[in-house]
Amino acid sequence: MEEWVKKAKAGDREAWTPLVRQYEGMAFAVAYERLRDVQLAEDAVQEAFVEAYAGLHRLEQEAAFAGWLKTIVRRRAGRRWRRASSSELPVADHSPFPQEAEEPTDAASAAERRELKKQIHASIDALPEKLRLPVRLFYFEGYSVRESAEFLGVSESALKKRLFDARSRLRPALHVSDFYAAFRDLYEGGRHMLHIVNGDHTAKLMQEAGIEGEILVWRELYPFGPVFPDMEEASARFARAEYLERELGIPRAFYLEGCAEQERKLRELEQYEEVVLWFEHDLFDQTMLAVLLGRIERMRRGRTRLSLLSIGEFPGIELFRGFGQLRPEQLKTLSGTWQPVGEEQFAAASRFWSAYSSPDLEEHVRFLEADSSALPFARAAFEAHLSRLPSAEDGLGSIQRAALEAAASGAAGPAELFRLATDELVALGLGDLEFFRHLEWMAESPSPLLTVSGEGAFPKFGKSEPNFGNRRFAPSELGRRILAGEAAAPADAGAAPERVGGLRLEAGRPLRP
Repeated sequence: MEEWVKKAKAGDREAWTPLVRQYEGMAFAVAYERLRDVQLAEDAVQEAFVEAYAGLHRLEQEAAFAGWLKTIVRRRAGRRWRRASSSELPVADHSPFPQEAEEPTDAASAAERRELKKQIHASIDALPEKLRLPVRLFYFEGYSVRESAEFLGVSESALKKRLFDARSRLRPALHVSDFYAAFRDLYEGGRHMLHIVNGDHTAKLMQEAGIEGEILVWRELYPFGPVFPDMEEASARFARAEYLERELGIPRAFYLEGCAEQERKLRELEQYEEVVLWFEHDLFDQTMLAVLLGRIERMRRGRTRLSLLSIGEFPGIELFRGFGQLRPEQLKTLSGTWQPVGEEQFAAASRFWSAYSSPDLEEHVRFLEADSSALPFARAAFEAHLSRLPSAEDGLGSIQRAALEAAASGAAGPAELFRLATDELVALGLGDLEFFRHLEWMAESPSPLLTVSGEGAFPKFGKSEPNFGNRRFAPSELGRRILAGEAAAPADAGAAPERVGGLRLEAGRPLRP
């Protein structure tokens, strides 16, 4: 955070966005503490961030940003309170708390839950301020002990003591043995487990299968575009946002907001008894798994257990692509088969990502020589990654060769090309949007490998292109000569993207080892 503050002070406006995302929940808790009204609190927070940005040059020490922001929020909330009071308008008691879990159908149970919720709100309001804020930051806003302590300017042990004191006061008032358990049951439906998965379709199948727990869908595509050793760095995130918007049409703001939201959810990890990572064998999933294991290893997890379910096959499915192929009842059979994550898995993930994000080809090659057996699919996924590099023999990467061969076999439409090519590239986990971008590079480069007929723009994120399905692809003269072994693809033939992992492919591009 200090690095973002420093960049923002230096005039980097884009560095301000992650600061707002990090502290907006904390700022809201402080404002609501004074105003007791959601709309007024949100207005005060907005005003405070505007004032903070305008006066950032006056902040002498970057490490003091949290406390400085808290002071501004309190001052703005105080002004809002005085204006509301002087106008004699009542301040509504709109609760900022999370939505309740689904109401029980039993009328008596529903009434009991409503009464408990009312008691929790009233009991927290009755706590002293130094106890109320920690409760709201930790339980309702989802910040960790460390983050809450830093924002409030107290030690972690002091913050834990305040939470303990708050629970001690709430317990007799609520007539429950465990406030945390009561809160979790009321607002989370008693769910103690978090599942992290790679796609919305898998999440939907898990819900249909009745697998207990919350689900976090991690949305990224690390095999496409630039990657960096530290993906949490603001510069890394902004570089990816710019590239994905330019190449795939993913709006920059949409990407950055999505990253901030899923990171915020990940910070709540220690609130769960167990977190399970569901990731398949292909490069798409293995890169995501490496990033998440590295991120989680650096977090304080408390007593949260971390488990992994990673598979590359399933009985009865000849060509296994992923969890999305399974029926809910098939997916259900995997529940509970996950294995604990230990130091060996963390170490293997660290080596994987260090190599994958390196700009040095030798680092990539060395990973294949190391022991990665703690993550059984890491090596094959890394080999698939390197297969995308241009071949020394014909200048084609695996994606371009598969697309050319599919077109030469008689496949002409984009859907059929995608099906045939991805059957050959299962280890990559290639998505259609990414594949079609490769087709576009191959067809529209200075030395095209494909010819295209018909009308219809190449698809981009969130945009329907109904005519694209009618377009027809065939190998160009150059493409046919390459397939016949009579020529090699020149550097300007769209035979590889600009970036492959951490490698930059330029005129003197690295060739496949």
